[in-house]
Amino acid sequence: MSLTLYKKKRSFKKTPEPEAKKRSQSKSKLRFVVQKHDATQLHYDFRLEMEGVLKSWAVPKGPSLNPDDKRLAMMVEDHPYDYRTFEGTIPEGNYGAGTVMVWDEGTYEALDHEKESTKDQEKILLAELKKGDVKIVLHGEKLKGAFAVVKMHKGGKDPGENAWLLIKKKDDAASDIDITKKDKSVKTKRSLTQIAKDSGGTVKTKTPQRKTKPAPQLLDELEEGAVKKKPRK
Repeated sequence: MSLTLYKKKRSFKKTPEPEAKKRSQSKSKLRFVVQKHDATQLHYDFRLEMEGVLKSWAVPKGPSLNPDDKRLAMMVEDHPYDYRTFEGTIPEGNYGAGTVMVWDEGTYEALDHEKESTKDQEKILLAELKKGDVKIVLHGEKLKGAFAVVKMHKGGKDPGENAWLLIKKKDDAASDIDITKKDKSVKTKRSLTQIAKDSGGTVKTKTPQRKTKPAPQLLDELEEGAVKKKPRK
């Protein structure tokens, strides 16, 4: 899969992000990573290794272990395989400026096909991606068990071509615990604030919400609609 869009959006003389020179050499297990990204809006980047790159979704509210939660996930451009280890600060003036943490990482498998070869699993996953219903089992430090990444279909409100949902399936790893409260890097055990300080980034502080009328809450509306009309898993 092409990384043209990834490269087009970035000037590698100005950002410490990987230059997309390496592709996956994985032979045993497929990898996944979730990066907490304190950009214009705090969000989590959910990335799955396929075709030698990382298929990527931006998840505004972060992953959930609760099957009742339908987390909006906006599909973004493919990222290079070596992006999965990136942790640091993207300088102001660059695309995606802000601090990045490796919030979770590990291996993953195609649900119900765990005994098949990695190559065969990848073919299954690519077919599911094309259909808009990717079913996986995560083996991370924070995220474990079965999940689905499901493409939203047009309804009353147009969710947009890139709108998906990240949903935890019911299994032994399901929980109503807010997993996002585990907010340290699994790579370096640092907080976003510590990473920002260490990499010369801006340390952001929480500010009270304004009482003025907020901007259109498209993301929240989509998630609320998804709860009312559950997609097939």
